[in-house]
Formats: sequence, C-alpha cells, structure tokens
Amino acid sequence: MPFPPHQPRKHLHHRQVSYDGFLRDDGLWDIEAQMTDTKAYAMVLADKVAMPAGSPVHNMLIRVTVDDTLTIREIFAVMDSRPFVECPQAQQPMQKMLGVKMGPGWRHAIEKALGGIQGCTHLRELLYNMATAAYQTIPVYKAHRDKRTSLPADADGDPPRHLGKCLAWDFNGPVVQRHYPQFVGWQPLVKAKTPDAQ
Repeated sequence: MPFPPHQPRKHLHHRQVSYDGFLRDDGLWDIEAQMTDTKAYAMVLADKVAMPAGSPVHNMLIRVTVDDTLTIREIFAVMDSRPFVECPQAQQPMQKMLGVKMGPGWRHAIEKALGGIQGCTHLRELLYNMATAAYQTIPVYKAHRDKRTSLPADADGDPPRHLGKCLAWDFNGPVVQRHYPQFVGWQPLVKAKTPDAQ
C-alpha cells in the first residue's frame, strides 16, 4: 500500500538497518545486526574528515551468540565506519552483556551496562531490537521444525511473550481466540509486595 503522493523534495539521508538470524552447527544461534548511514551529498565531518556523497558515516555491526534460553554467550561489535577516531573504544564495553538474557528487562540491562558515556548510541540502538530478531529466529524456527502452528506457553504457564503486545495479539481479540484460546482474557497474577523490614 503506497504512501500518498509527496511534495517535491530532495533526498538527503539514508539509514539502512538489517538483522539476520542463524542456527549454528554447534546448536547455538547467531543474531547479526548492521546499521549504515549515508548522505546524498558530500560533507566534512566535525573532525575535518571529507566524506564523499554516498560514503558511510556509520557502518556498525554486532554479532550476538545466544543459547536456547536466549542468554548471550558471545558478543562482537565492529565499527567499519564511524565519525570519530575515539568511537571504537565503545566496542570493548559490549562484553558487559555476556550472560544477559534477551527477555523481560532487556532494554534496562542494555542501559545499565552501556548507557550514556559507557557505550555507543548506535550500538545500543542495534542491540535493542536484537532481542526481537532472536525471538523471530529461535522460537519461530523451533515451532516450524516441530511442525507446530503456534509458539508454546512459557515454562511457568504464562502465555508466549508476544501476546498482549499489540492490537492483533489482544488477549480479548479474535487472533488469540483462534490461536491461543486457553489465554483469552488472561491477566497476569499480581505479586504481593512484602512489607519493608523495620
């Protein structure tokens, strides 16, 4: 479905972001992300570096290796193009993500380990959506491999994580009724708060 016709305009900037998921021969999973920014015009960067039109200002890549629980076992970051010579110093702090699980609290874990001046804005942006790419890669492939038409409930009996996260997957909607009737009207249990120690 196309956009409505646009006003006359000039193309200035292009950002391309891609995510790929792989099943490794050793049973682990690689999720790779790449971000590239280019300008449609020649420019000079803040540190007086001349950039011809179409050359990448940013070309950054991340490979995360996870196990079946979506826990990070290895992580690598590469900055083939970046605006400052200091930028690659943000690659090493990515190792703080080892052992972190892609699941609830994922963005908080990224901010805690790599937020602010601890890391790189663009690498963080790539990491945020790597959890979604991992979820699309691993559980979806396992369901396909096992000839299931839907993803299983979590081990604790809770619904799959994607339910209740968008209009189509509304717990009271027709898609959940068709594919997960056991979770129609589902509400999470509210955990009782323990009183503060005196």
